[in-house]
Amino acid sequence: MSNQNNFLQQTHLLLEQKTYDKNDVSLLREVLQFHEQQYYELDSPLISDRQYDQLFTALLQIEKQYPDIITPDSPTQRVGKNASPLFTTEQHLVPMLSLQNTYNEGDLLDWNKRIADALDTPYTFVIEPKYDGASISLVYENNQLKRALTRGNGIAGDQITANALQVYGIPQEVDFLSHHLTQVELRGEVLMSKKSFEQNNADFLAENKSAFVNARNAASGTLRMKDSREVKKRNLTAFVYHLSYYQLQNEQQQFTCEKHHQCLDLLQQLGFQIAEKTHVKVVSSIAEVIAYCKAFEAQRNNLDYDIDGMVIKINELKAQEQLGMTSHHPRWAVAYKFQSYRAETILEKIEYQVGRTGVISPVAKVKPTRIGGVTVSSISVFNENNIQEKDLRIGDTILIERAGDVIPNILHALPEKRNGSEQIIHFPTQCPSCQMPLMKNADEAHWRCNNVVCEAQMVERMIYFCSKDAMDIQFLGESKIKLFFQLGFIKNISDLYQLPFDRISNLDGFGEKTITNLQQALQASKNKPAHFLLLGLGIPFVGKTTAQTLCNAITNLNDLKTMSIESLQQLEDVGPKVAHSIQHFFSHQHHLLLLTQLQQQGLNFTTTKNNNNIDGTLSGKSFLFTGTLQNRKRSDAEQLVKNLGAQISPSVSSKLDYLIVGQDAGSKLEKAKKIGTVNILNESQFEELLHQKNA
Repeated sequence: MSNQNNFLQQTHLLLEQKTYDKNDVSLLREVLQFHEQQYYELDSPLISDRQYDQLFTALLQIEKQYPDIITPDSPTQRVGKNASPLFTTEQHLVPMLSLQNTYNEGDLLDWNKRIADALDTPYTFVIEPKYDGASISLVYENNQLKRALTRGNGIAGDQITANALQVYGIPQEVDFLSHHLTQVELRGEVLMSKKSFEQNNADFLAENKSAFVNARNAASGTLRMKDSREVKKRNLTAFVYHLSYYQLQNEQQQFTCEKHHQCLDLLQQLGFQIAEKTHVKVVSSIAEVIAYCKAFEAQRNNLDYDIDGMVIKINELKAQEQLGMTSHHPRWAVAYKFQSYRAETILEKIEYQVGRTGVISPVAKVKPTRIGGVTVSSISVFNENNIQEKDLRIGDTILIERAGDVIPNILHALPEKRNGSEQIIHFPTQCPSCQMPLMKNADEAHWRCNNVVCEAQMVERMIYFCSKDAMDIQFLGESKIKLFFQLGFIKNISDLYQLPFDRISNLDGFGEKTITNLQQALQASKNKPAHFLLLGLGIPFVGKTTAQTLCNAITNLNDLKTMSIESLQQLEDVGPKVAHSIQHFFSHQHHLLLLTQLQQQGLNFTTTKNNNNIDGTLSGKSFLFTGTLQNRKRSDAEQLVKNLGAQISPSVSSKLDYLIVGQDAGSKLEKAKKIGTVNILNESQFEELLHQKNA
């Protein structure tokens, strides 16, 4: 059971909650960040947009109620994850935001009401297909393609210009100057047609290569290939759907387009592909919008490309400018998401997996069934309650759904199709790995194996310890850990630092270079900051934020051995459940022995809390950054002031010393102006302040 499954378990538990409070913030952020990584970086979403939106809205509401807990890296304050490390990154001219999702007629009516309340002039709508591919931005200067970027984190993306030029519909030269435009930034979607998807997969299978899972992943993965010649072979195509920025030759000239649909016409005249005219519709009422979206959904399967909904935009460009945007999405556009794909299949058996924290996760093995372009054979059922609520039985005909590119979900059984041979599912009372009795706390929905030396747990803990989210030990992934465990080379985390490399070198695939890489990666991990080690220990309910919070309150990880429940609960993000979990972990002899072994092996137990340059020239000052900086990344700027002794404030208040304002600053700037005591600096003034303090 992988780290992915642990996050899915946490996701499901959060989705089952009816209400959320301040104690849920840390877990909500980490779960949302995990799913953003799955979507934006790995092109492999694991939950539906509706489920993501439920958790996102929950976090947003808590942060509105408690604005002081808002942090710059909260999912509500940005779009997606960072760009891929395999490519250089560059900034978009205008932030490349997500779209707010709607799912039914009521959602669209609510959105239109907000538009009507905000505008004092008439407006119309443009409706376009929402292509399900890889988002891209194109910058042209003096008619030449200057760069092509992926979405990335919304502020900056991967520079993939060479690959983009191999995509049909992305010309290298376009006559923008004939329309007095010296620089433009376009938004588009790179797609692989259904026909090309099937052909590419057939070619791969003939060459004994792995086939693509779906066309969206295929398009996104192809754009990130190192060899642009291989990109051309994949037969990708691009549709342009938005002109996000333009610069005229001189200030006296005016842009000829006043409406979005006119921009689309212009781009088509210049040689770009846009959605077919018969698929784009301009209407004047929200009733027409709703009717068109429902009618188009009925023909979605007849298109050459995958779409997962429609995009509705306010047509008038001045109205778009007046409505503006949040840090997450434009207010003048929404996506209307189509209903998920559904199919019937047979529930053949239930398998039970053991996670690193002892959670037992049932997985339904179903008759392989094609749904939404993917063959499904395994579906997570999450816990015993879910099995009982849906009255699932072995041999049942079940209804499953798959929304977009996400993992499938069992909706319910079809009891009318039972023939009497179906078997009631009895959840195991013993761990499937170590056979110890399973336990379930009154406030939890899942059963656990509390045997800390359970082999299945030990393996999963080692996998998590080495993962990118924790100690990030490169070259030591899941397959190697399982192999070393099976061969008896390792039994627990501390054994990772005592691998018998003389024996490993005799295995196939472990040459001198591989051994050296492993040795260097393990040695480098010993110097990782203590909060990564604390996170890597796999304490139930302790995620990234909580691990950092704990390390900010101590000077050495061993201090946690003596902290009381009461003192733990005084820390931010630490509620009763988390506090009891921490104390339980540090009171168990097995874990105490592990800590001793890791410390003896040279891992870093000392936190950096008290090494924060207390004598720095900005000691005692608080900073907050808003908007997009042009000269450096926001994270780099934050680290610079931290190095000078300052702290990063989570929100604007009378206690804030400096607000650093970049481009497209939002509500934080207005709030700081109202307070009146906050020092508001633009980027050049901030750079001058740094120069003075470093002098």
